[in-house]
Amino acid sequence: MNTLARDIVAQLQRAGHVAYFAGGCVRDRLLGKGAKDYDIATSALPDQVQKLFPRVTDLTGKCFGVVRVMAGGESFEVATFRQDGPYRDGRHPESVRFATAEEDAQRRDFTVNGLFFDPIAERLIDYVQGEADLQAGIIRAIGNPDDRFGEDHLRLLRAVRFATRLYFRIEPGTWEAICRIAPSIRTVSAERIRDELNKIFTADKPEIGLDLLDQSGLLREVLPDIAALHGVEQPPQFHPEGDVYQHVRLMLSKIEQPSLELALGVLLHDVGKKPTAKVDENGRIRFNEHESVGARMAEEIMTGLRYDNKTIQTVREMVQHHMQFKDVPHMRPATLKRMMMRPTFLLELELHRIDCESSHGDLKHYDFLKRQLETMSVEEINPPPLISGRELLAMGVLPGRAMGKIIEAIRVAQLDGTVQTQAEAFAMARKLVNGDLGGTGPLPPAPDSGPKTPSS
Repeated sequence: MNTLARDIVAQLQRAGHVAYFAGGCVRDRLLGKGAKDYDIATSALPDQVQKLFPRVTDLTGKCFGVVRVMAGGESFEVATFRQDGPYRDGRHPESVRFATAEEDAQRRDFTVNGLFFDPIAERLIDYVQGEADLQAGIIRAIGNPDDRFGEDHLRLLRAVRFATRLYFRIEPGTWEAICRIAPSIRTVSAERIRDELNKIFTADKPEIGLDLLDQSGLLREVLPDIAALHGVEQPPQFHPEGDVYQHVRLMLSKIEQPSLELALGVLLHDVGKKPTAKVDENGRIRFNEHESVGARMAEEIMTGLRYDNKTIQTVREMVQHHMQFKDVPHMRPATLKRMMMRPTFLLELELHRIDCESSHGDLKHYDFLKRQLETMSVEEINPPPLISGRELLAMGVLPGRAMGKIIEAIRVAQLDGTVQTQAEAFAMARKLVNGDLGGTGPLPPAPDSGPKTPSS
């Protein structure tokens, strides 16, 4: 239990107010999980809270009875018990009325989130039968499900998120309302949808979340390109698991360490298969260039959901390169090392493992790359360049494409192991300048890169 949050409750109670822990921290405590955020609900009005706690911040929610109290370097939401007025935009109440604890519980989303706990008396306050639903593993809307989802359309995704992360089932009446109202999720901002999807797909069993999104109709509203993977058949000799949707679902189930970038990479890596699908003259299903098409689609999807540029670029790289792994046995050393240099390589490698395990099951390329990582040092994979543009300038090479070609040719030779010293690099540069790339006049001798000995 967070002692700072407990102290805030104690101070409110000493001042004559009712005050409890509320919502998720109570739910997680009853489930034996550590709570991250402690929210406090109280009969005290915002002005009364401000008088009791000099360090009150973020007054933007004050008109709804919500302020934030700073204590010991932490911030705690303190909200006055309230009843909400009409929700005309499917997200925010037009007005609030300060109310009792029981009325406050009735306005909340799900019974498992409608519990209060008095940390001073160590007493659970349950006006919505939330404890019974916790014990039974049920997500149930408080009161009329249509009313709860009509008030806040984001609750449609929140229900899926809680069911996924807690391994709970959704109560039939609540589920029917989700399926009926699913198209309303389009009124919610992209940022809020993104945040819920992140929590769903980084759960321990994200495939549960995918199933619930799909079966409820929410998937075709928030990720229509993923829903469209149903029925996109694959070559059975490589994909005995079924169509592209089944492949993606199976891959989600094989993620070992939840990671947002990896989950998104799995979800989007084959999104380009539907628009590129065709059957060749031999009757074989082909998805030519689906990785490039998919990379562009992934970027568009993630941009629409307002992901940050770094996450978008990481996932795009994973999608763009995921087919490159089949060529590993035929790669020259320079190509292989450059592949392993990529900042996204470890994520790509894990995506490749999951991809193989969820289709043909052949992990030989994965095992080979793992051995390379174990046996090669960082400097072997990515050694410092042997020559720079400044040194080529000193040799009389002007900036431009010719210089770039020389630097690239020497770097490839270095990674291949055919050029290993600076002297060899300068010799190769002289050959390229005087031969392949045209002369530029006499060049100075290459510097001696060997060991220096004292003069006698």
